[in-house]
Amino acid sequence: MRDITGHIGRYALKNASHSGNFFALLFFLFRSLFSRETLNKALFRRITLEQIYFTAIQSLIIIIPIAFMIGSMLIIYFSKLSGQYNLGKTTVLLVIRELAPIITALLVILRSATAVTIEISYMNVLHEIEAIEMTGIDPVRIVCLPRLLGIIVSMVCLFIIFDLVSIIGGYYIVWFMTDIPLGNFLRQIGKAITIADIIVSIIKSICFGIVISVTCLDHGFREKRRITVVPVVTSRAAVECFFYCLIIDIVVSIMFYV
Repeated sequence: MRDITGHIGRYALKNASHSGNFFALLFFLFRSLFSRETLNKALFRRITLEQIYFTAIQSLIIIIPIAFMIGSMLIIYFSKLSGQYNLGKTTVLLVIRELAPIITALLVILRSATAVTIEISYMNVLHEIEAIEMTGIDPVRIVCLPRLLGIIVSMVCLFIIFDLVSIIGGYYIVWFMTDIPLGNFLRQIGKAITIADIIVSIIKSICFGIVISVTCLDHGFREKRRITVVPVVTSRAAVECFFYCLIIDIVVSIMFYV
């Protein structure tokens, strides 16, 4: 009985310490974002643009075909049930509110969160972080902050691209390749979508970007003595990112739609 209680206590303390590290890093990141300390703006801008290029631009070759497939499949399926469902409202509900943010988050986790975790972990193991600190540069400002901003901007941009491609591209694919009557589908979308839908989806994307970047940075900065630990930490960071994104998605949807 004592062993079980001790195990539960150690597990609770470990999770509390992990949560504390997460929010501490988040606090330092936002404090650095609004800090007036001098910073090499050219280097900061270059690292941020490289993160956006890697996370967003190079991901278009993956996210655009996925958006085409999902959009066209949903339109084909629900157009056959047009007597039971409003096609425009159903598309807005499934694509803009739910699928676009979570699929975008999953793609960013698989592509960027794992890469950032590995990168920061290797920098930590090979003492590159210590070398940066010894030069008088704050690693949070020059290493973490550009990646945070790059992932957030990429999340919002990929979400918008996913929506446009899945709805408009899916519509034209169905129109050209099938004989399914779609009627005034785009006009239904225009009537069904509201400002709240767009705002909520953008809020989800921003929150996903913050959680993904801070989680993978937190795991990467943990003290590691061996390179062989990096794959395990990377896997754990990816799972945590997806779990946190699901929680945020549910909480935000409940707050605005229930």
